[in-house]
Amino acid sequence: MRYNPCIEPSREMAEIKQVIVVRMDLKMGKGKLAAQVAHAAMGAAEESRGMRGSWYQDWKQQGQAKVVVKGTGEAELQELFKKARVMGLPSSLIQDAGRTQLEPGTVTCLGIGPAPAELIDRLTGQLKLL
Repeated sequence: MRYNPCIEPSREMAEIKQVIVVRMDLKMGKGKLAAQVAHAAMGAAEESRGMRGSWYQDWKQQGQAKVVVKGTGEAELQELFKKARVMGLPSSLIQDAGRTQLEPGTVTCLGIGPAPAELIDRLTGQLKLL
């Protein structure tokens, strides 16, 4: 955990992280993939801030850890999204606008968290790093 002299932690903080699951079957270009990951990271972070403000604040204080992993296809992302919702994890399923490489509405990424790493790992721990 990084020390921030402006914010004194009042409790012991759990490790908080964010995971982005990227569809590997789409063969997105590097720039497209980076943009989609950014959309997922921002969407899930905004949801976390609204749902679980303490998770969001702890994540910011801890350096905003992010992990990007490989997903096999849309069905897997949809299933992970449903499970994240059932677990009460902030999540954001990203659909492309269709202006460049993909058809409008194509599901590209799933952002999960910021949330306790232990909870996210239960859901995504088996996925391989990008």
